[in-house]
Amino acid sequence: MTLYQTTFENFNKSYMGSAAMAVIGQSCLGGAAAMYVLANGTSIPQMIQLAIIVLACIFVNTSILAQMKHKVVFNLLILSAFLSVSLIILNNFIL
Repeated sequence: MTLYQTTFENFNKSYMGSAAMAVIGQSCLGGAAAMYVLANGTSIPQMIQLAIIVLACIFVNTSILAQMKHKVVFNLLILSAFLSVSLIILNNFIL
């Protein structure tokens, strides 16, 4: 089994607890990413990055509240975490 399948099975098995932790975790990670983006200023590129982070976090929270399929929620959660970590690295170390 791959890491993705194993992690999804664990997420799916205890969905209610995992979804609650996902909301808290990705919201905190998204907030940290927004902080690092805004630390570099408020120009158009930073506002685009901020919009990407906010939309990714909103999509995860909305998918959980809308009771979408567990696989959709899991994939959006991974995408949100990847975008947040990528923009933290980009704004902290590169820009």
